[in-house]
Amino acid sequence: MPNLTHNNFSQETLALHAGYTYDSQRTLSVPIYQNTAYSFESLQQAAARFGLQELGNIYSRLTNPTTDVLGARLAAIEGGAFGVPTASGSAAIFYTLVNLAQNGDNIAFSNKIYGGTQTLLVHTLKRFGIEARIFDIDDIDNTLEKVIDSKTKAIFFESLSNPQIAIADTEKITKIAKAHGIVSVCDNTVATAFLHKPFDFGVDVAVYSLSKYVNGQGSALGGAVIERNGLNELIKDNPRYPAFNTPDESYHGLVYASLPLPIFSIRLITEWLRNIGATLSPQNAWIILQGLETLELRIQKHSANALEVAKFLESHPKVKSVNYPALSSNPYHHLVSKYFANNQCSGLISFESESFEAAQKICNALELFAIVANIGDSKSLIIHPASTTHSQLSQKELDLAGITPATIRLSIGLESPLDLISDLKQALEK
Repeated sequence: MPNLTHNNFSQETLALHAGYTYDSQRTLSVPIYQNTAYSFESLQQAAARFGLQELGNIYSRLTNPTTDVLGARLAAIEGGAFGVPTASGSAAIFYTLVNLAQNGDNIAFSNKIYGGTQTLLVHTLKRFGIEARIFDIDDIDNTLEKVIDSKTKAIFFESLSNPQIAIADTEKITKIAKAHGIVSVCDNTVATAFLHKPFDFGVDVAVYSLSKYVNGQGSALGGAVIERNGLNELIKDNPRYPAFNTPDESYHGLVYASLPLPIFSIRLITEWLRNIGATLSPQNAWIILQGLETLELRIQKHSANALEVAKFLESHPKVKSVNYPALSSNPYHHLVSKYFANNQCSGLISFESESFEAAQKICNALELFAIVANIGDSKSLIIHPASTTHSQLSQKELDLAGITPATIRLSIGLESPLDLISDLKQALEK
């Protein structure tokens, strides 16, 4: 099988073939290399690999053949240079940001992101001496540059936010990032690379929770960090990123910027996976690979179902408003055709019920929708963000994020849209 790259095959083909050229047994399915360590041909080879003079397997905390296929396949679909799988989406975000920032630095982040991510940025990173500064995704021109200074190391946002379903004007953000020589980081979990390709709009690093749409069955945790082609040029000799441009004492003075490799990913592996160890298991990598093979078909069905459900909700008198950008009435609708393939927006919807009490009643009355703190499953899910996924946010933070006690989030699955609408109708009217 040829070495498939994003230059000569379509995304749906890459999702089935990229990164795997058969093992010695020529198995059609990617094998699960269920092992921790690897036998070196000689002590000299072992020393060369530990010293980064030769690339190859050392220990599965760093690399594993099964997870390597997943990383290569994700990078190919994304049109990127290198993909690093991690144990979860949270690990992917954490490793990405600490790969760029350290004590005394700061990052800028969008006000409309997942609540758990905001807690990680605002509170957890604070314990590492990294400050998180918020900007308004709906007023980028007047808020983003105001939080940037010489210590700003990353600009973080979600392409399609959870649970507000807001679309980021990616090119506007990346233009500002490039003007200041700052790495831009886009969480593309909700959109997936089949609806939105961040690198086409200037993003430097894409992060994912693979537990969502990529897996598609709610059966495996996983995350990924993917860097764009040419990111080395932004990082090399950039005074914002001394960790890449000064000697690393833990590698006997190695300067990452001197390597002819994707240095962002290599440092993420050798510094963070090596020392912290939130590594994706080969079993979960294999499960996620199965989901990836059908992602292109599934995300279209999720999107089509969600549009039908959103139209129903918009017409119902007990629904105050619906957040789904594919609706012509949505304030982000003008960005859909610019950033999203086939004008599709995934299966995530949020809407405003009449009150907190009404939201509780709806969640508890549904029959097909399960109350679950996940998204992207083949089955339809529902959650009340203010009391669950975003419950750690203060009232001010909830207000800035656009989440109220009446907000309900739906993850529309692959069932018949008529059945889903019927279920919602009876719950709304009970």
